[in-house]
Amino acid sequence: MEPTQPPAPAHHARRTGRLVVLISGTGSNLAALLAAQQDPAYPARVAGVVSDRADAGGLEHARRAGVPTAVVAPADFADRAAWDRGMAEAIAVFTPDLVVSAGFMRILGAPVLERWPDRVVNTHPALLPSFPGAHAVRDALAYGAKVTGSTLHVVDAGTDTGPVIAQVAVPVEPGEDEAALHERIKVAERAMLVEWVGRIAAGGLSVDGRVVTVG
Repeated sequence: MEPTQPPAPAHHARRTGRLVVLISGTGSNLAALLAAQQDPAYPARVAGVVSDRADAGGLEHARRAGVPTAVVAPADFADRAAWDRGMAEAIAVFTPDLVVSAGFMRILGAPVLERWPDRVVNTHPALLPSFPGAHAVRDALAYGAKVTGSTLHVVDAGTDTGPVIAQVAVPVEPGEDEAALHERIKVAERAMLVEWVGRIAAGGLSVDGRVVTVG
């Protein structure tokens, strides 16, 4: 009988998924990703955070975690095209595998999307293609929707038009106001983001038309 090799010892080696997270506000999604990476088995790590606002509260999450940050404020650039280039340059400093737009309130231009094709993802507080744009929660309530939620999608040149990666549904409670509904959506969104960014970091992401495959 041929001798058999002993099984390889178990280990926790992970595939490196370097993230750059883009924020404009409090950074609750960023905080969720930073918490997730405390687990050595989580396959992604936040390498840098870029904001369009120097007063974005989420920058403090990054600083406390020892993650470097950059601010690319539109007022510091001559025009939109220069800002787009500045964003691409700031992101590139951190050599990301994936760019995560998490509460980032500006449309990303060609310099970013062409440099990281199908590698920029965004969260949106509605079940796309319903209620795109900046007031998704308000629009869902005004429409009388009974179910809304959050979408993680690949960013393309349109506004919330990219291929869908994942969605989570959130029922609308009777008499609920915009702030309360948005807060419940954010809770579901954070869990979805952490799960799917981990999946992408571990297994990769491919896009064929509007079909997204992870792993």
